[in-house]
Amino acid sequence: MADSFKNVLIIADIEGSSGCWNYRASSFKTLEWVQACVEMTRDVAVVVEALFDNGVHTITVKDFHRTGYNLLPERIPKRARVVSGYKSGPVPGIGNPEQAEAVLFLGMHAASGTDGFLAHTLTSRVSRLQRNGEPLPEVALFSASLASFGIRPIFFSGCPVACAQAQDIIPGIQTYEIDKSCGPERFEADIWRRGLALSAVRSLTNHHTAPYRPEGPFDAVVTLRDGESAARKIAGRWGFRRQGMNIFISRSTMSALYLDLVRICYLNPMIEKVLPLALMAFNWRGRTGMSWLRRRLKTEFDPTQ
Repeated sequence: MADSFKNVLIIADIEGSSGCWNYRASSFKTLEWVQACVEMTRDVAVVVEALFDNGVHTITVKDFHRTGYNLLPERIPKRARVVSGYKSGPVPGIGNPEQAEAVLFLGMHAASGTDGFLAHTLTSRVSRLQRNGEPLPEVALFSASLASFGIRPIFFSGCPVACAQAQDIIPGIQTYEIDKSCGPERFEADIWRRGLALSAVRSLTNHHTAPYRPEGPFDAVVTLRDGESAARKIAGRWGFRRQGMNIFISRSTMSALYLDLVRICYLNPMIEKVLPLALMAFNWRGRTGMSWLRRRLKTEFDPTQ
């Protein structure tokens, strides 16, 4: 394929995948989650195979749901590098993007405070998140964190609301929707996956997008689902301004805003000081969850399916 990207990064989430139809399917160590992980893996595998068949040389797949351990690497073409768990840098959470030229987002969701399927940004504990008066989805945070490496966001899949948000934020990005309004009983997963793979392949020649470098300053308002007491505790912990259940952040760059949001959602000052050790413990939890998942596949599901 002429003038197409040869080295790509895939960031995969579960809410916009073909196997997640309710909150329990996105939750850690439930039987619904086991099946959702299998279907998420199938989605990624079909896309990876199609990309390799159409001239891509190198594919790195980053599992970015909850613990970062949801994909079954043994069911994804072996030429792809599957990265589980989270890294402190150089890109927060993602680690090293491995010279990728472009990023494809699979199975994503809409921003906190919007009406997409299981909409949230980073964590469901944030009930609403706005940047300069507009909803802030993860596609903006992740794309901005990759911009310094020259990586272009070229493709995005998720519910219709999530796709619309991606198009608003990154003009020219190609999207592919999954409609979950009909329920899993009427959803044709194989047909949808073929369309997903075809759309992803078409995005390889999408040079309409540029690395996402939005201009600051950025004024964010984080509304916590747990209310005023939780907001008071977290705002005091990090020195942020607060009013009621809202925490206010002002930063000149998206990267700085992203780091502050990570602090609010996941960290405290003590954990931040020992972040490498904390990540080791968190990733260990993810690996134990994956071991549990594989045992459930042997006992609850047909492992060949």
